[in-house]
Amino acid sequence: MLSRVYSAAVNGIDGYPVTVEVDYRPGLPSFSMVGLPDAGVRESKDRVISAIKNSGYHFPAQRITVNLAPGHIKKEGPSFDLAMAIGILGAADVIAQDNFGDCAFLGELGLNGDLRPVRGVLPCTMGLKKKQVKKLVLPWKNAKEAAIVEGVDVYPVHSLEDAVKFLIGENHDSPFIIDRKTVFQQSRAYTVDFSDVKGQLFAKRAVEVAAAGGHNILLLGPPGSGKTLLARRLPTILPDMEFEEALETTKIHSVAGYLRDSDSLMATRPFRSPHHQVSDVALIGGGSNPRPGEVSLAHRGVLFLDEFSEFGRNVLEGLRQPLEDRFVTVARIANSVKYPADFLLVAAANPCPCGYLGSEMRPCVCPASHIQKYRAKISGPLLDRIDLHIEVPSLMIDEITEEGMGGESSSQIRLRVTAARERQRRRLQPTGLFTNSQMNVRQIKSFCALDPGGKALIKQAIKKLGLSARAYDRILRVSRTIADLAGEEAITSAHLSEAIGYRVLDRRPAEGDLAPA
Repeated sequence: MLSRVYSAAVNGIDGYPVTVEVDYRPGLPSFSMVGLPDAGVRESKDRVISAIKNSGYHFPAQRITVNLAPGHIKKEGPSFDLAMAIGILGAADVIAQDNFGDCAFLGELGLNGDLRPVRGVLPCTMGLKKKQVKKLVLPWKNAKEAAIVEGVDVYPVHSLEDAVKFLIGENHDSPFIIDRKTVFQQSRAYTVDFSDVKGQLFAKRAVEVAAAGGHNILLLGPPGSGKTLLARRLPTILPDMEFEEALETTKIHSVAGYLRDSDSLMATRPFRSPHHQVSDVALIGGGSNPRPGEVSLAHRGVLFLDEFSEFGRNVLEGLRQPLEDRFVTVARIANSVKYPADFLLVAAANPCPCGYLGSEMRPCVCPASHIQKYRAKISGPLLDRIDLHIEVPSLMIDEITEEGMGGESSSQIRLRVTAARERQRRRLQPTGLFTNSQMNVRQIKSFCALDPGGKALIKQAIKKLGLSARAYDRILRVSRTIADLAGEEAITSAHLSEAIGYRVLDRRPAEGDLAPA
């Protein structure tokens, strides 16, 4: 007897339908599985057998073969449990196969028949929609996530027994429905605000420029100066997410297993802050069964690397490709997957090993050679991909003890950032780009023309400050963003001067600069 049931799996962050074919016939009792199942899928055999028996159904003591098609893609995880159990019961005529012809099934079975949630439900549901599957039966905890997709009726159940009763018509449940617009609006609130930050007017302005142009930024300052505080609030001043952006971000977190049960949609910009001992695979993505890394979990949001100089050299060098291409490709012998990684990098570092170089609150005790070695941990090619590097000084006593909040709110700053982004979008629309940080040399020449005064200023800066050639394009990009924030089409000397001030690591060190205070 043969039965056919639909399920779904994930390749990268995209879901695709999986056909679960079950065949059983007379012979010695056995349960074999084909279709490139991994160890997690092969373990489904024992869960499915126990769940069927403990739910009160007869398990046929015959030769059973389960095929997961397409057979050329490796299958992983326990999400096929429910589909296998329904397929076996259909082949055994416990359920008429006509009852589940237009249904798909997702879920992990417990030994007692209870259903447990699985990850990757949102991309799986979107993949089933393309296959024109009309109904999806899955665990209750995954219902909100699946219901985000229009065009697929979601029927959540608690157990295998509930799924069988639904299919044979004993349970006349209605599809699970949520108001997508309401969920999207309610999920857009942040728990922090830029007004929490006291003082640091120069750093706040630099962070606003970074947000407006999509520029990566490096914050240099002693411990306690507010670098982390600024970084955590940067997502709150980025433009509000569009619904399609929220869907894409939610898919990534769903595949990685980081989507909370209470969340059906991520409508706020993600903020990821991995520890400096993170591995290159955890940061970039990959593994024997590829998973998205931190750079992909930060997609459409902010990746914050605190203690930037303490990250492993190979870990930091791995950032160069996603910073340039805005995606990560993980290649394996049997398959290759692509993860999006369009994020804004915020790095934070101390100016020296002890952290107090240039501080007015505490003297630095580091020898000059140690300071140079410490700063050399960050390679030139990586710094070349960071448009702004600024100093964040220690707060003065009056600033620390000041009562009240720290100035403008996130919503006020976000209005300026969004307006600047809109100007960039209109200007760059013919090129297919979205932000000034993405411009290449040709586009910089076209959109960042300088007047004679500006040309004289940049030449003087290169000569007196020792700015490198690679800093030239970065300064022009940032100048273009500053002009956009001001609502001006032409880049003036004032815009250029401000941009030059955001390149502290490109300046030629003067004698004594690296000496302890």
